[in-house]
Amino acid sequence: MSDPMQTPPTPQAQPAGLTENSTCGLAYLTFIPAVIFLATAPYNQSPKVRFHCWQSIFLFIAAIVVSLVLNLFSPIFGFYLIHFVLDPLVSLGFFLLWLLVMINAFQGKTFKVPFVSDLAAKQAGMTL
Repeated sequence: MSDPMQTPPTPQAQPAGLTENSTCGLAYLTFIPAVIFLATAPYNQSPKVRFHCWQSIFLFIAAIVVSLVLNLFSPIFGFYLIHFVLDPLVSLGFFLLWLLVMINAFQGKTFKVPFVSDLAAKQAGMTL
């Protein structure tokens, strides 16, 4: 028989927040979660999370800069046909790159994007 005054065992507390891999993957959704993770206490302590946040921000900036350059210079030089072919291909390339880095981040891997990874690692304070 069990003692009616005995209290049931308390369940163990689950750790609060996201896992490191989830945080790294979510940082790539847009630059907004990346900025939030860089400013939030438990997440900004991990060099891995900081790296993925910075890489996300730098990829976003690179996509904007490349798009602006294509949109500004193609009409000036009369490359309308090249613009209509090149702009969708570059956008598709950035989209596929974004998927690649996000999937790798969710799996706990680091995909090194040329130039961008070096800047991100420097900002995160880590070496690749």
